[in-house]
Amino acid sequence: MEFAPVPATAAWQHRGARTGFEVAYFQPLGEGWRVEGWTTAIEDGRTWAVEYVIDLDGTGTTRSARIRGRSAAGFTSALLETDGAGRWVVDGVSASHLDGCLDVDLESSAMTNALPVRRMGLAPGARAAAPAAYVRAVGLDVERLGQTYLRAPDEAAHQRYDYAAPAFDFACRITYDESGLILDYPGIAVRAG
Repeated sequence: MEFAPVPATAAWQHRGARTGFEVAYFQPLGEGWRVEGWTTAIEDGRTWAVEYVIDLDGTGTTRSARIRGRSAAGFTSALLETDGAGRWVVDGVSASHLDGCLDVDLESSAMTNALPVRRMGLAPGARAAAPAAYVRAVGLDVERLGQTYLRAPDEAAHQRYDYAAPAFDFACRITYDESGLILDYPGIAVRAG
């Protein structure tokens, strides 16, 4: 499944789990692309802000993620690097608990749920596991997150996927635009621009 090229920029309004906003910019980077984004929110009475730079190779596989966060607890940062085959290093230390993950998923970002969808290019009715290196919004702790995507029937020009993250007892149907970016992520965010 081929997607249209990503736009130069996109934005999402957080709704449900938190209140806030995310803006991302996309640019070519060699055979792949770079995503630079900022997201701010208030969640459970706590404020936080996260800045990220994610580099992807030509297959859409995450190669690195540089993340900076700010909360009432102070500043934090994390550097995730991968060989593209599922072996990760976090802040210079081997992270074998992430073995097999090809994507980074930021708790603070709606955009990162587009990464596995664009990378996998599933046919209608196909399902795939897409475990990810999951980075918490506050503290930037990194853990493995099991998740699955099942491509549901398209609605007009929009692809839809049944998403599940069993560790959070969370499931929903996410709608994507023709470039593979999220339009509606129920309980999390909606496209604002």
